[in-house]
Amino acid sequence: MSYINETVNVNAFYFASSFGQLKTFPRQVEHAGQNLTFKDGLQYLVQKGQNAVRYFDMSDGEQTYRLRCENNIWTLIGTK
Repeated sequence: MSYINETVNVNAFYFASSFGQLKTFPRQVEHAGQNLTFKDGLQYLVQKGQNAVRYFDMSDGEQTYRLRCENNIWTLIGTK
């Protein structure tokens, strides 16, 4: 995995239903002046004390991007 660990802006979201629950996923993020558009992904919810941190493994069809959303701050952790 190539580590990036930089804050990104999420430009668009999409919604998916899983086991009767509606989940939100990032569709497009802006990083280093480029827009990264994702086709699909997985979401992980991790309890950190009283806060919940969401992790995402998102794919653009070629690479996988790991993102973290904590307190509405989005971070691109890395790619593989």
